Amino acid sequence: MPLITSKEMFAKAYEGQYAVGAFNVNNMEIIQGIVEAAKEEQAPLILQVSAGARKYANHTYLIKLVEAALEDSGLPICLHLDHGEDFEICKSCVDGGFSSVMVDGSKLPFEENIALTKKVVDYAHARGVVVEGELGRLAGVEDAVNVSAKDATYTDPDQAVEFVERTGVDSLAIAIGTSHGAYKFKGEPELDFERLAKITRMLPGYPLVLHGASTVLPEFVRKCNDFGGQLKGAQGVPEAMLLEAGKLGVCKINIDTDLRLAMTASIREHLATHPGDFDPRQYLKPAREAIKNMVKHKIRNVLNCSNRL
Repeated sequence: MPLITSKEMFAKAYEGQYAVGAFNVNNMEIIQGIVEAAKEEQAPLILQVSAGARKYANHTYLIKLVEAALEDSGLPICLHLDHGEDFEICKSCVDGGFSSVMVDGSKLPFEENIALTKKVVDYAHARGVVVEGELGRLAGVEDAVNVSAKDATYTDPDQAVEFVERTGVDSLAIAIGTSHGAYKFKGEPELDFERLAKITRMLPGYPLVLHGASTVLPEFVRKCNDFGGQLKGAQGVPEAMLLEAGKLGVCKINIDTDLRLAMTASIREHLATHPGDFDPRQYLKPAREAIKNMVKHKIRNVLNCSNRL
């Protein structure tokens, strides 16, 4: 089965009031764990690659791993570029076999963001690739994305409508209070659902995206800390809030931090309890299983997208 775009996925998700998980991948074990979970749950799936992942694993290796996942699983999979910061990286991914790209011009002035996004949309659409844009800035740190709390801005609903109309972008990442990384809230978790509902009303039927939406599952934080980690005070987005977002037009929810936590917690535990072990297969096998189980949990309890193929 070839790669697919997210267009049909999002149409079904919007109608069914659920979200599709977009999981960041960096190596074979992460891809295997995610894909095995999606296959068992019969869930739609987006695998996404950041610029950092392309530098780490190499574009060609990642493409071949995803091709292997397609052949082995038989699942319809969308391969997406996460946080493409300029036209060149988006073009490279379009030309290099991705079925979806995100151009992140959120740090630019409004008019410059529109110009960059439209340039990517024009190039990608001519080649059958869909595009995600971003309006508003999330706080936090993830790979090359580093935004301080004072520089974070929520998405303006009126600007969102203008942005979509002028760029022709296929989906829009919005800022309503989520943030990148494991430290999302200092106090009580809160998302601006009133703002989300307004954007949804003004863009009826249009797929919205939430970045920075890992829930930072306590079991993995505990394991990391028990075996030498320094994650005191880590706090993610409550699952109930993400479920609610899926009913209000959010069709794609990005998950990266929870994958890192699941893998790291498992490896830390294995090496601490098997100090003489130096075989990577022995500590990566349970790490892969930890990712699989975490993704299954997300599909069932956060995304509500089991049995949606």
